[in-house]
Order: sequence, then structure tokens, then C-alpha cells
Amino acid sequence: MTKAWLRDWPWETVTAINLGLCKEKKALHKPTSEGHEPARKLWDHSRAVKTSLREALEICRTCHKLSPFCFYNGNTFAAVGRTMIQESLRGMSPVKAQALRSVVGHYIAGTAGIETLDQALAELK
Repeated sequence: MTKAWLRDWPWETVTAINLGLCKEKKALHKPTSEGHEPARKLWDHSRAVKTSLREALEICRTCHKLSPFCFYNGNTFAAVGRTMIQESLRGMSPVKAQALRSVVGHYIAGTAGIETLDQALAELK
């Protein structure tokens, strides 16, 4: 299913998530000089585009890799990805839903591969 998965996630919301994570851990919340603008542009462009869920999660992963913030980029974009899929998890057992949220977060953070993500996403069909 294709849809504008990121439509409801303005960059200001992504920034607020990162700010909250940094505040919680007493870390510096600040945009990076090299990654912030490319990530913001990619994100803003992608919000209006209809994509598959897999492609939307790839955008989250790419933005994480661009490191738009000084700290907690992986946690920030993983939080978006895990929340973004919530509606798709309706009717799924709590254990399977948690497993899928976990795989999504690990994929975005770079600790799970595309094969693992594809296997997890197959559960949604």
C-alpha cells in the first residue's frame, strides 16, 4: 500500500522529538552543520510523496545516517518509524506488534538489515 506515510510528521515534530530525547539525557540539542539541511530537505520533500511503507522507513534510515542533530539521531527517527506504523498493527497480537516495532526501530538505527525488515513487513500482509 502506498500513501504519504510522512505527511503527518513535519520537520518541527522531528526536531521536537530530538529535543525531548536530548533533554532527557542531558545532551546537547543542536543541528549539525553538514547533515541538518540535507535531512530536512529530504524529509520535507518526502512528506508529500506517496511511498510504500518500506520506502518511508528507508527515508527515516537515510535521515538518521545524515545525522541532522548532534545526538540521538537513531532514536529520533526510530521513534517516528515505530509510531508511524501503529495504525498498521491493528488486529495484530501484542507480541507480534511489539516485534514489528522493534524490527522497524532496529532497521532505522542500522542494527537490522533489509532482509529482517522485509520478513517483518510480510506480517502486515
